[in-house]
Amino acid sequence: MPMLTALYRYPVKSAHGDALAHCRVDARGLPDDRSWMVADPDGRFITGRECPQLVTVAATVDEAGLHVAAPGREPLTVSRAAFTEPHPAVVWRDGFEAWHGPHAADDWFSDFLDRPVRLMHTGDTRRRVSAFPDIPLSFADGFPLLLIGDASRRQLEHWVGRPLEMARFRPNLVIDGADAFAEDGWKRLRIGEVELELVRPCERCVFTTIDPDTGVRSADGEPLRTLARYRRGERGVLFGQNALVRRGGMLTVGSAVEVLKAA
Repeated sequence: MPMLTALYRYPVKSAHGDALAHCRVDARGLPDDRSWMVADPDGRFITGRECPQLVTVAATVDEAGLHVAAPGREPLTVSRAAFTEPHPAVVWRDGFEAWHGPHAADDWFSDFLDRPVRLMHTGDTRRRVSAFPDIPLSFADGFPLLLIGDASRRQLEHWVGRPLEMARFRPNLVIDGADAFAEDGWKRLRIGEVELELVRPCERCVFTTIDPDTGVRSADGEPLRTLARYRRGERGVLFGQNALVRRGGMLTVGSAVEVLKAA
């Protein structure tokens, strides 16, 4: 039977992920997943696509707030309560109100990225996207969860001919014990007390070519070039499945994955 083998959240959009052993999820996804983002002075989102070094920022969350660290920089802790200034935010075509934090956080990221930026927090505000207006969302691109089968990553490694870290694909849930790309044929899953609906394949971009440890793009365009050869669909180059939480609860690494409905 397939099993949940890894669970990740990404407190800062495009920054390094935080591995979890267990986590409670609801319709919004994992708590604090992409709850912060780096934005330009107007509030428009900035990602690793234009600032690859952002992926080398380590971000974790606890009761004290957000902790960030990066190569050559002193660590920084920012309290959630410090984000008090309402500020317009834009992720893709979605505009909504978020919260701007202390200038010390802006300066930390601006110095590291060598451009003026702001650190923003969703707070209790949750944006909606037109495709699923009933689903509250953080600063994630379009869905609260991304699920990938580890066998799919291994198959891609075989095609490319070199190791590929799962981190470059930024999943929230990693499943093993199923065939490569089995997740493409799943529609509804139960993991412990949680039920998920897999709603759309994830469209991949140049982000997959960025080494998650160094922030350097691959010179040969891999693995996106190989994905485009084997995994091109109507919507683009596809890898992984976007998911919605239809029944919330506790997710625990090591739990069995039951396929409730297949395509």
